[in-house]
Amino acid sequence: MNHIFKNLGPATLITAAFIGPGTVTLCSIAGVSFGYQLLWTILVAIAATIFLQEMVMRIGVVSQSSMGEIIRNKINPKGLKVILIFLTISAIVMGNSVYQAGNISGAVLGLETIFSHCYLSMDSLKLNLYPLVVGIVAMALFYVGNYRIIERVLICVVLLMSLSFMVSTIVLMPPIKELLYGLFIPQVPQGSLLTVIGLIGTTVVPYNLFLHAHLSKKKWNNPKNLTHGIWDLMISVSIGGIISLSIMITAAGSNLTSIHDASDLAIGLEPLLGMHAKTLIGFGLFAAGLTSAMTAPLAAAFVTCNCFGWKSSLTSKPFRFVFLIVLAFGVIVSSLDFQLIQVIKFAQVANGVLLPIIVGMILIIINRSDLLGSYVNSRIQNLIGILILLLTTLLSLKSILSVFQFL
Repeated sequence: MNHIFKNLGPATLITAAFIGPGTVTLCSIAGVSFGYQLLWTILVAIAATIFLQEMVMRIGVVSQSSMGEIIRNKINPKGLKVILIFLTISAIVMGNSVYQAGNISGAVLGLETIFSHCYLSMDSLKLNLYPLVVGIVAMALFYVGNYRIIERVLICVVLLMSLSFMVSTIVLMPPIKELLYGLFIPQVPQGSLLTVIGLIGTTVVPYNLFLHAHLSKKKWNNPKNLTHGIWDLMISVSIGGIISLSIMITAAGSNLTSIHDASDLAIGLEPLLGMHAKTLIGFGLFAAGLTSAMTAPLAAAFVTCNCFGWKSSLTSKPFRFVFLIVLAFGVIVSSLDFQLIQVIKFAQVANGVLLPIIVGMILIIINRSDLLGSYVNSRIQNLIGILILLLTTLLSLKSILSVFQFL
């Protein structure tokens, strides 16, 4: 057991990345709007996360290359390489820009819960100043380059908030029959499709798939260590799934009919924490948003530099340029007069829509015997991978049609 915990590492960061403001918000919305009916979505998303992250972990450990490096150096013919680089940049950089808006919106929701609103009005334009504060803090931490201590403190706050949801689930004593029905009987109530896509998008995060390959090759350099990587995945991601389920169950057991701001999110914790629930949710959302606001642009910068062969150090100009572009986009969108809960929800839906592109690329790379030798996918693994690809593609197409009101 000590040996197992000693080898925990990359997947704990992956779990910390998806337990952000999007997870808290989407799981709360799902619980309030549809009760226990969408619990099954979390189980499916966690299973898909473990399966997909295992593949990219295997790619990183066996090939000792990141996904971007493989696309740049190992994919032929040139036409296919160009297409894959274009799709990767589109999915990761553009997707992370949207995701970044959700991250910063989550941090802003936390600040507004603690300190109330802070707007600047210019004629008909109304700007929220908190996103600028979050952006400046994130940029300062990036340029200083030593943000790990602060990041660990923020993660501790997120874990405290998560633990509170888990304890609240036990205190609420949800009806076992409804709980089991929601967990194991898939159902898509009317009006829940975009929420289902969002729940998948906030769990199976596209940039995490690229990040995990990079982290795994740094952690392990021998295929014999793949077992450690699997244990790392199973333990860490399963804990993340329990947290997500706890948030949804807590929200389902509350007396809310809709969620408009972070104060509404805190109501589910009031039976446990009373007047302190609002403060904990505020600090928790701020911490989750700020940590994610750092990792999303960092991941986008790493992927872009790897794909084009640019220097990927924190001090290189291309790296800083991509980081700042993604960060600035998130700050600008969050500053505008949008309902922040909707920005966060849209970001998770966008993640779900982009996911099939990344899954398709992973399936191409994981079956390259010249890269992975005997560690390529088995027939069963390919079958499961294709089923995940088809499912995510179908859900993405349906969500796009829903947005444009074709359904």
